[in-house]
Amino acid sequence: MDEPATKRVFLAGATGTIGQAVAKVLVAQGHDVVCLVRQREGLEVLLPGVTLRFGDVTDEASVARDGFKDERFDAVISCLASRSGAPKDAWAIDHQANLNLLNVAKKAEVAQFVLLSAICVQKPLLAFQHAKLAFEAALIDADLTYSIVRPTAFFKSLSGQLDRVKAGKPFLVFGDGKLTACKPISDDDLAEFIVGCLWDPARQNALLPIGGPGEAITPLDQGKALFAAVEKEPTIKHVPVALISTIIAVLSGLGKLVPSLAEKAELARIGRYYATESMLVWDAEYGRYDADATPSYGTDTLADFYGKLARGEATIERGDHAVF
Repeated sequence: MDEPATKRVFLAGATGTIGQAVAKVLVAQGHDVVCLVRQREGLEVLLPGVTLRFGDVTDEASVARDGFKDERFDAVISCLASRSGAPKDAWAIDHQANLNLLNVAKKAEVAQFVLLSAICVQKPLLAFQHAKLAFEAALIDADLTYSIVRPTAFFKSLSGQLDRVKAGKPFLVFGDGKLTACKPISDDDLAEFIVGCLWDPARQNALLPIGGPGEAITPLDQGKALFAAVEKEPTIKHVPVALISTIIAVLSGLGKLVPSLAEKAELARIGRYYATESMLVWDAEYGRYDADATPSYGTDTLADFYGKLARGEATIERGDHAVF
């Protein structure tokens, strides 16, 4: 299918790793890209080829005044995501900031909205998942063309134990290391998929779970691949999931007296979720995750990425959701 003429795109969340990758693809394809960001040094280097505008996505008036400026846009792409997933942060960013974008987009008669969401919203147990779902519902109900992209695990979220392994320490897994599985997708492959939503009818007005190429892999597989990348014999340490549950119980109890500890308990719940739930399509009828039903896209593999990390050809900036 041939791609149509280029579009004028308003991009939010452009300074995140996925947002940067999306901006790069948009610019490479010749789209006119406007990014609303918080002002800081180095943005011209971080986001070359785009128009930078400075404002606050948590303020709807700022989105309209400083971002859209009463101009025409063909599409909005939102890569916004709360950094921690804590309830206050999640509802402010995953829900309200996206709602601000949607409200301004509708007033500006933008025809299309592409949202970066997450596959874990299929089984919502956490505040950030409920916040994402609440905005997804608002977007679906809006009178415009939408695409809701729900990727599986990102490479960076599975790469936090590189320094441990390089230092000769064991790779940590929960349980037997096979409790969960995922089809990790690279930033570049995911960005191409997201931008493709602008012109591919099959990706429009749809919920789009998406993973990377190849078979689903377990944490045990990830550990073996990481040891192979640093050319060391694999050593695995098994951590009981009950340990996280104990931490959650302690923090929740203390959180009744110290609010900051209640937030740490929520972060621990996020860690337990990722340690026990697969990032694959959930089959509600059979009550199981289905790797075969999880679409694959792209060419980048986690093993290749581990190799680049080990050689110093790639770096990672891990978010607050990382388990290790």
